[in-house]
Amino acid sequence: MPEVFDHTYDVVVVGTGGAGFATALGAVDEGLSVLLLESTDKWGGSTAMSGGGLWLPDNPLMRRDGVGDSRDEALTYMEASIGDAGRASSRERKEAFVDGVADFVTTAERYGMVFTRATDYPDYYPELPGGKIGRSVEHRPVDTKVIGDWWASCRAAVPLPIKTDDMWLLERAWSTPGGFVRGARFVFRALGAVARGQRLAGIGAALATSFLDAVVQKQGVPLWLESPLESLVLEGDRVVGVRVTREGRPVTVRARRGVMLAGGGFDHNTAWRQKHHGIDGDPSGNPGNLGLPIEIAQSVGAAVELMDDAWWGASVAAPPGGGPAFLVGERSLPYSILVDARGDRFANESESYVDLGHHMLAHDPDGPYWLVADARHARRYLRNYALDPRALKAMAEAGTYVKAGTLEELGRRTGVDPTRFRATIQRFNGFARSGVDGDFGRGNSAYDRYYGDPTVHPNPNLGPIERGPFTAFQVVIGDLGTKGGVLTDADGRALREDGTVIGGLYSAGNSSASVMGRTYPGPGSTIGPAAVFGMRAARRMARP
Repeated sequence: MPEVFDHTYDVVVVGTGGAGFATALGAVDEGLSVLLLESTDKWGGSTAMSGGGLWLPDNPLMRRDGVGDSRDEALTYMEASIGDAGRASSRERKEAFVDGVADFVTTAERYGMVFTRATDYPDYYPELPGGKIGRSVEHRPVDTKVIGDWWASCRAAVPLPIKTDDMWLLERAWSTPGGFVRGARFVFRALGAVARGQRLAGIGAALATSFLDAVVQKQGVPLWLESPLESLVLEGDRVVGVRVTREGRPVTVRARRGVMLAGGGFDHNTAWRQKHHGIDGDPSGNPGNLGLPIEIAQSVGAAVELMDDAWWGASVAAPPGGGPAFLVGERSLPYSILVDARGDRFANESESYVDLGHHMLAHDPDGPYWLVADARHARRYLRNYALDPRALKAMAEAGTYVKAGTLEELGRRTGVDPTRFRATIQRFNGFARSGVDGDFGRGNSAYDRYYGDPTVHPNPNLGPIERGPFTAFQVVIGDLGTKGGVLTDADGRALREDGTVIGGLYSAGNSSASVMGRTYPGPGSTIGPAAVFGMRAARRMARP
């Protein structure tokens, strides 16, 4: 019996993060009708919760600024940093990503989105062939009042007019001249917004707000909250629609041109985490990321890849009742190290967070790990995980935050081997004084030094741990989302295991297997390809 549809659109988009909104924007630009579906009561996904950066090599903003980059350099760097990690990171998909950058940026700009370059932010492996500094872009801070009541249901946290390119300096706002100046600019920016009656937001909140303003507010695209996908509708072997639950009842929607699955990964699905990663996980992404779109795609024959991987990193263990604090720049600052349960260092603390996460998994997936620092680290640097006195008290009571007058006492209270811990500290302090980390090369890369302290010599990432009181925060294997999902082609079309296309079905963002393979080439390597492949998918849907 033929399916009876309650609604009909050209394109149905499942998910309201960067990939979903970019698909909707591209579809609108092609003159197609679009419906956005969100399974939770909050729109914006992990994009709204994120730093908001998009890694977009050879982008139009670089060209306008006269910054040297090229298609060949971008692809050379991607091959050097990513390599061949499977079908998702094929040469064809790498080329599709690089070739789609300009279209996404210029299309978004035509609809009122305003991007700026993170001019000082390096690629995560800038010394590799083709590596650069300044390939990442972000949306400028925006007044969230432009989206009216929609702001109340945004997944973003408290609005602050902060930029990705502020973070590296704000961490040392009271310890370096550059940090102080950037801190003053941030304060004046915030006060100016208040004086003008604005509710200014930056980073991921700005990007999500601008997307919603462009797509929903200005183009009238409907967005249904609390409308989870239940299944796909097929005619023969082609996807022609979706079944969802809306306001407690089943609704069927036809998608004449295609269905985009952009509903995030499975980072909050503990059963899948155990199955694919062997750990429960300590995710920092959208709590609505449960993997259902991936599972539904598999039910109609879609192949998956990279299910065993994630956008790993190190996080300070969550205080009771709270969430983990993902560490980006703090672990690179001087006067601190990471040690394992025995008291040994095991990696370059300043390396790309995905590399550090992989090293933690390989070294000891159970932990615990500890971020150990002396008094100067606490006094000189802004630490996002130590700002709330109530959280610090809760962590101290739980034993995940320890403060002691001596290193011996700190070692005893954290349970590490005192002899090994003492030897680790002495060895590290020798490296700090010489300026060369002879074990792991901390401070050798421009990426390491980006988050360092230039007033500390001879190495901005190293500083001896010798002045009390000393602190230790328990660190766990965290992540910004999962990497595995639906295998797609250069235009985001879902593929079967034999490589054939599932007609009418698309995927992008963390619902799809990442073109970045098992690494993280630069800041914004999640949202950048999510937006580009979302736009490419929309262009493909518009073709006959």
